[in-house]
Amino acid sequence: MISWDKNLISDLARRKCILFLGAGVSMNSVGKDNVRPPSWKAFLENCLPELNAGSSVQIKKLIKNEDYLTACELIKSKLQKGKFDTISKEAFLHPQYTKAEIHEYLFKLDCRIVVTPNFDKIYETYVSKETEGTVSVKNYFDTDIATAVKDSGRVILKIHGTIDNTAKIIFSRSDYAKARSQNRDFYEILNALGLTHTFLFIGCGANDPDIRLLLEDAFFKHNAERPHFMVMSDKSLHKDMMPVIEETLNVNILTYKVSKGSHHVLTDSLKELVQLVETARLELKENMNW
Repeated sequence: MISWDKNLISDLARRKCILFLGAGVSMNSVGKDNVRPPSWKAFLENCLPELNAGSSVQIKKLIKNEDYLTACELIKSKLQKGKFDTISKEAFLHPQYTKAEIHEYLFKLDCRIVVTPNFDKIYETYVSKETEGTVSVKNYFDTDIATAVKDSGRVILKIHGTIDNTAKIIFSRSDYAKARSQNRDFYEILNALGLTHTFLFIGCGANDPDIRLLLEDAFFKHNAERPHFMVMSDKSLHKDMMPVIEETLNVNILTYKVSKGSHHVLTDSLKELVQLVETARLELKENMNW
């Protein structure tokens, strides 16, 4: 089980924490024919049969080296027009994924703001149902994000866009460059949240470009030394790399053990976290020390 930090529990109880949900969270869901949402790597590999053998060689090297942005760039450039959109929807929309138990506990943490690079609709569909449609879902290209963040209601920020609008999904190197050039206001808001709130990263990789930019900017530019938190399995990073990541990104890494390929310990640990946060909120209610 994960040993939850007292400062994290306190920030969650005071709703000063923002959840950042990566692809690892979505991969707990199951769709038609027991299909699960693919990882970024698996999705790119599934695109390769659509390319000729000569085009696949370099792309396979990029995927092996975890340069997924460039690999996606090449795949999109070599596929027939509209084919990438079709493949994307077949992978992330058409299987009709349903929420998993992990989504329930994440929702019960009752964080007002949730950030996700996932362009599937699993979490937002579940939360919309639970909140009678009162949750506000905003994409990085929307013009009223500041209003949604300042409001008192729940908001989900989709920083890579949504599968409903494949033309604006951020998936390749040029997509990132275009978004950061044309949607600077959004990234300023995201950086501001990184200074005023504690982020809890779940289901994410330490090399995610969004995470690195967000945390490095807060740490080195603004000297924000209070750490964020990142949850990952003990197999995700070499033990020698963990202190390097913690130091350069100003995060505390909370690990859990994977048993026979199953990440059930993470779900069980989140269940425990919900209980700890609820207890802390009852204490806050009694002593009024908000």
